[in-house]
Amino acid sequence: MTCAFVRDLTIQTGDLGKEATLVLMFHSDMECIYHKLFPVIWRTTSLGEKGRYSMRVTYTNQLAFCRVQVNVGNIVDTETHVQIDDGKKTTLTQTDDSFKFSVPKHGLPGYLEAINETGFIQHIAIGTMNPGDSKPKPVLYFKDVEHVIFFSFSSMELTMQDRDGSLVKAKFALILRAYISSDHKEASVLEGAICTDSIWEQDLAQLPESTTLTLSRKPATGHYTITQEGVI
Repeated sequence: MTCAFVRDLTIQTGDLGKEATLVLMFHSDMECIYHKLFPVIWRTTSLGEKGRYSMRVTYTNQLAFCRVQVNVGNIVDTETHVQIDDGKKTTLTQTDDSFKFSVPKHGLPGYLEAINETGFIQHIAIGTMNPGDSKPKPVLYFKDVEHVIFFSFSSMELTMQDRDGSLVKAKFALILRAYISSDHKEASVLEGAICTDSIWEQDLAQLPESTTLTLSRKPATGHYTITQEGVI
């Protein structure tokens, strides 16, 4: 990586008065959203009607490419993966029923690159990987990858290129959004926008390394809010 980037978030709440599911995902602007490129629910947690609850999540800018399997709209397997750093490229190959990403080697400066050389269309995701994790947590899913995916750290832009040279581009922003939604679970592929408005969003680069957030609900309106500790 060009530089370490870690953000620890603790989201706490108590006595919400209603059961709820907190959903976290990253914002992406895409030319072909919900066609070739799909956001993926990053983290979720269930919250009870009464009692205190706490959720801790860590984002590290160690990214990974992974070959994924999708079942009923959910990513169920990221076993075939490789951590990838700035200026490196990796190649996905197939031997019989076994898939493997090659050890990353030098590629284009400023870019991460995944090349599909299996001879078949593949489903690939880009995910975050924290120290100690055995598998990445997908944040963006690429459907029907024919040839190559590029990711630029400088512009946060992703490009998927087919063998005929056609391009699909996306912006991966470090803007984390929070929703209250019972219709989604962790690793769900979003085939359309979440119907409810986000209750909180923040550029992670603008946060300190460790942040505490408080989730609350107004009984009279049922409206949820998230406030940052120390910020009025």
